[in-house]
Amino acid sequence: MFLEFYALKEQPFGVTPDPRFLYLSPAHREALASLVYGIESGHGFLALIAKPGMGKTTLLFDLLERLSHSARTVFIFHTQCTSREFIRLVLAELGCKTPGDQDFVAMHEEFNRQLLQEARAGRRFVLVIDEAQNLEPAVLETVRLLSDFETPRAKLLQIILAGQPELADKLANPSLRQLRQRISLLNSLPPLPFEQVERYIEHRLSIAGHSGGSIFTPTARKMIAELSGGIPRAINNYCFSALSLGCALQHKSIDVDILQEVALDFDLTSLVSESITPGESGLSTSQTLGLGIEPFRVRMKTPPPRATPDELPTPEDALAYIHQFIKVMN
Repeated sequence: MFLEFYALKEQPFGVTPDPRFLYLSPAHREALASLVYGIESGHGFLALIAKPGMGKTTLLFDLLERLSHSARTVFIFHTQCTSREFIRLVLAELGCKTPGDQDFVAMHEEFNRQLLQEARAGRRFVLVIDEAQNLEPAVLETVRLLSDFETPRAKLLQIILAGQPELADKLANPSLRQLRQRISLLNSLPPLPFEQVERYIEHRLSIAGHSGGSIFTPTARKMIAELSGGIPRAINNYCFSALSLGCALQHKSIDVDILQEVALDFDLTSLVSESITPGESGLSTSQTLGLGIEPFRVRMKTPPPRATPDELPTPEDALAYIHQFIKVMN
């Protein structure tokens, strides 16, 4: 591990959604403020939609921490389920034991009792559903029906749907228009621009205990921004690999040379089956570099012309070339 080598107290670029490491870019700050406002003002349905790796789950965990003293919260991320399984998951998170043969109506009534209990105690009830793009339309309709629990003065349940762009595709389906009409606040998270990528990297290093000058050179930070496309998860991947390689090479500073080696390690084009081309495999140029952009090396777009028999080197020429190569390398 590189923690001791770079004088870090903990892993700065881990894969867990630790809210301590949440970097509030202007877009993230706006989305968080919108969710807090929506809950405090009693809106029934809220949504957060962004591409994979943009920090949705980390932001949601930060929100749940903020609500921990004022609301009863349930966080659901197992979303490949039936309506019956979904209700059972929610009740399990509430600590309610449900017999395997308990019917849907009975579980629905138990959930209603839990809502009323929290309402009498003066607490909000917030249900957060992550990876909501995986919910089948029938389950989404069940979620909509759950929001019908209310008193004449207030909603008993507030629901946050968070997911990838496929969630927007489902919500745009005419069959789910009643659910879409109930979503009063819709938030998104765009990729980080270059200056935010720099601050993101330094923020996470600071939380991990780094002090002093930056570990990454300015050109290295710029390269990370370009390779990652401004996606936090990809930034983490590049930074983790760069620090690991830098430690192995005993480099206290991460420069472009190290990032070029890391970029090559993320290149999947050499691993794609020979029977298909990278494009046919469904891997875009960005995906072949771990969600980055154009690779930092020139590839020949057309094969070089083949040499004619007269142009092929003789064995003596080849041997002389090898000796010259060894001399240069030494």
